[in-house]
This record gives sequence, structure tokens and C-alpha cells, in this order.
Amino acid sequence: MMDVVVVGSINRDLTLRLPRLPTPGETVLGSGRFSDNGGKGANQAVAAARLGSRVALIGMLGDDLVAVELLDALRADGIDVAGVGTASGTPSGMAVIGLDDGGENMIMVDPAANGSLTADHVAGFGDLLASAAVVLAQLEVPLAAVTAVTRWVRGRFVLNPAPAAPLPPDLLERVSVLVPNATELGILSGSAPPSSPEEAISLAGRLQGPGAVVVTLGGSGAVMVEGGRGRHFPAPAITAVDPTGAGDAFCGGLADALAGDASLTEAVSWAVRCGAAAAMAEGARSSLPTRDRVEAMEEP
Repeated sequence: MMDVVVVGSINRDLTLRLPRLPTPGETVLGSGRFSDNGGKGANQAVAAARLGSRVALIGMLGDDLVAVELLDALRADGIDVAGVGTASGTPSGMAVIGLDDGGENMIMVDPAANGSLTADHVAGFGDLLASAAVVLAQLEVPLAAVTAVTRWVRGRFVLNPAPAAPLPPDLLERVSVLVPNATELGILSGSAPPSSPEEAISLAGRLQGPGAVVVTLGGSGAVMVEGGRGRHFPAPAITAVDPTGAGDAFCGGLADALAGDASLTEAVSWAVRCGAAAAMAEGARSSLPTRDRVEAMEEP
């Protein structure tokens, strides 16, 4: 039995350090680059595993050399990768990230093999999904695969709707906790992104279907709306180095806490600290914190 089963993407990331992010059509010369393992699914799986959860990942890699490295890295973090398949004749997924001197980023993703994840592949691991306390998914894999997950979930289903896309009502009704960021919340609600925690609570309260909505707000922490009531969770005061992995650390932390029978309030409070800890280091995967590192942070 697994604490957390993640269904999602697996990528190799290339990050370019820039003095500032370019505008459309502009070329900006960088000051360095580094490579890291990534993909929202893989990152969130590793985030939960580093916090102590037993984690399995269902996803798809290409048949290239990068796939071997990505799989070895997941195993090194203790992830059960029996659910990771291979898409023949297809490269593994890749993300190119621009990171400026102020810690802001922009991310471009080629899904590649991630786009080959099918509902049938997911169904082949139905027993694994049914055994999990928490199943966590995102939208860097086909929506049909994410929808298939809901047929097997017996525990809590957490959906991180990233990148944002219109979601069918019947899928939203099966979501225990929806975890968008401010931009994604704006797209899902058909409004401008919220500019304050109060606006985020108001917009999240309009979404129909999920049992609860938790909105990540970067340096402003997060808000939670459940049963018509909203609450703001401030973030710890930190100096952000690279926010690329913060959202994935948050989702992994949320799943880890829920799998340990924490209340949603306790889980969000823990997840905010996990996201802040990740933002203090470089890299989407390498920044993901251990439990000791999160526990050492001061409460906001």
C-alpha cells in the first residue's frame, strides 16, 4: 500500500540565468545555465517522498538516454516506478526555464512522451491507485489519463490544474482538493487573477465541484476554501532564490500531510512551509526539501 500515488509528467529541465525575463520578440543574454530533473508529476512525487511518504509514480518516458537517467534519479529518491512506461520513437519531456535575478521565472514545456500517457496505461495500475491514501495529478499529461484516475481513487484525489485548462464538471466533482495558483484560478473562474488573498478566497468560493480549493499565492502564502469558509495562510519570510519548484513542493507537502491523516488546515499550513523551503534553493528538483529542513523553518 502506498501513501501517495502521483500520476503525471517526467521531464529534463534546462534553466537559463537571465538579468531579466525577455518580452516577446526580444533576445536577452544570459549569465549561465544548469540542468535538473523535473516534470510536475515527478517533482511532486519526489517532494512527498523526501518528506517521508511512500510514493509511486505513474507516467511515461521516451526511449532515449535521458529516460534512463530520469528513471534512475526517481529510484534514488525511493519512488516506486513500476507505473512508468516507455513511448517508442518518442523523446522524453523537456522544459526550458528562464530565471531572472529577482527570482521570477518563465517556463516552456515540450511534453513529448508525457503526451503518450493513456487512460489504458493508467487503468493497468488501478489496484495501485485504489490502495493509495492520496492520489495526486496535474495537467502536463492528457486529460483523458487524468480522468481515468478518478475511476480508481478510493482515498483523496488532489488535482493541481497546471497548466490551466478548462475542466469538465464531472471531473471537478470527483476532486477532493483542487490546488491552482493565482493565474490558474483566474482562468478556471473566467476572471482576472486575484490580486490579494481576499480576492483569491472570493474567486475560489465560486468554483463548483471540488470538495475544497487551495490557492497558492507565492510570497503571500496560500488560501483555503472549504464548506463556504475561507482562510489565509501567510508564507514564512524568506529570500527567494528560485521559485520553480515551490508549487511542486507545496503539492507534494499537501499530499504527504493528508496521507498522514492531517486535517486540510494542518496540511495547507505544512505545504506553505514546504513551498517556501523549496524557493530558497535553485532547481525544480534539487530544491525540494527534506522533512528536517521544513521543520527547521520558523512558523510564519
